[in-house]
Amino acid sequence: MKYKLIRSRFLIPVNDRIGREKRIEDGFVLIENDMILDFGQYNAEIGKNITEKYKNELTIIGSKDNNTIPLLECAVLPGFVKAHGHDHESPIIGVAKDVPLTPWLDEAVNLFTGFINKERQKLEEHFSKSPNLVTYLKARVDDIYFGITSSMAHHCNFNKYYVDEIVEANTRAGTKMIVAVGSQNRNYGGGILDIPPEIAIERLDEYQERFSNVERIEIIPGPDQFFSNGPELLKALKAWANKRGKLFHIHSSEEPNTTAWFRKEYGMTPVEYGDDLGIMDENTVVAHQVHNTEDDLEILRRTGTKVVHNPLANTILGSGMPPIIRMMEMGIPVAISTDGSGSADSQNILSAARCAAQYQKAYHQDASLLHSQKLIEMITIIPAKILKLNAGTIEKGYDADITAIDITRPNLTPSRIDNVVENLIWASDGSEARYVIANGKILKDDYKFVTLDKDTILREVKELSELLMEYRKTAKEITGTGAHR
Repeated sequence: MKYKLIRSRFLIPVNDRIGREKRIEDGFVLIENDMILDFGQYNAEIGKNITEKYKNELTIIGSKDNNTIPLLECAVLPGFVKAHGHDHESPIIGVAKDVPLTPWLDEAVNLFTGFINKERQKLEEHFSKSPNLVTYLKARVDDIYFGITSSMAHHCNFNKYYVDEIVEANTRAGTKMIVAVGSQNRNYGGGILDIPPEIAIERLDEYQERFSNVERIEIIPGPDQFFSNGPELLKALKAWANKRGKLFHIHSSEEPNTTAWFRKEYGMTPVEYGDDLGIMDENTVVAHQVHNTEDDLEILRRTGTKVVHNPLANTILGSGMPPIIRMMEMGIPVAISTDGSGSADSQNILSAARCAAQYQKAYHQDASLLHSQKLIEMITIIPAKILKLNAGTIEKGYDADITAIDITRPNLTPSRIDNVVENLIWASDGSEARYVIANGKILKDDYKFVTLDKDTILREVKELSELLMEYRKTAKEITGTGAHR
């Protein structure tokens, strides 16, 4: 159907025109194709006008007969926007437990990389598809499950060779994705080094040519980290992005030992290094940025560089937490995201927002910091603006990306107009996304996945994980990842 209508108990538009804190009781959203046509407070006359005008081309969300317009006991928000993540990590959840970042990379990520590459032929025969596609489809299930409709996937390390598969997974799912294609030419295992560095540029050119016309996909440079990419490669990648008006995405200052090593080796911080190379500007998005000097913060402010905070991974891996309150006070744009499932253990973006606030409130001993409304903005409209997406808000002319959260669950009862946003942040367990719509397409309908065969995908990733654990029993131990080895 060309038009879709959803009516809900609460509507939270996160809209700059009417005010981001505006909450509407008994609200509606009308969709035309892939765009929002109208929204606001519902009444019988509005319902009658919509059904009479569009009745032959109208789908009413949650209606059993498509004639009545039910008041869904939901809170409708913009689809959540994940500004940093990795789509290959579902099979490695819990593989390396209670260790910091670099041992985790060796014991989980690099183990998985070796397994996939060494056993690729057997795995392709077993699944009748690329094992990478198995993991990327699971990532799409994870995002839709938690109400995420847009993401930036940092496609690092071995994944940079398998962009076809992540594009296929995203196309099947119906979500929106920026693929930040990885690169590295130093301080890593030889199997993935881009030597000569022109290889990385040629790869971007190829992917851009092949996927530039694929709906809901954008290709950008995503070098892994400053320590793993030499200066000439970084400058070439940034020039590639600038020429095409694209974003540039990189991990920065995530882990304390590597950050300290970088300062010792180069006599400057990663941020100072990036600034010296001309990398830091309003089109650069850095992930993590945990460890900072005052000079770093001033460079971020001066250059307009954006920061994506990943509190679940930062706490689980013991990496530390960035000074996001100070960043925000300085006017540095900060979004909240989930990182990959292997380090964060889930894609529950509401949980990530809650974790960010809990840490800052306790650390600063100030309960007023990061109130619930701000946290909702940091997973919708703020990351959408950072990623330059026509999303993150419910507004006429914006992409029809919508998540409807079930407020009848015990943990969200009672929800009222005055506490619904607070409940979403502090009481949600993340499983309550009842309806998910992306670009006007229903991806999740009354909890049922529409675009993906969820049961098959979950079964296959479980099998892949079990095969990995068998491989682990005899695999050679990997140690020393990182520049500071």
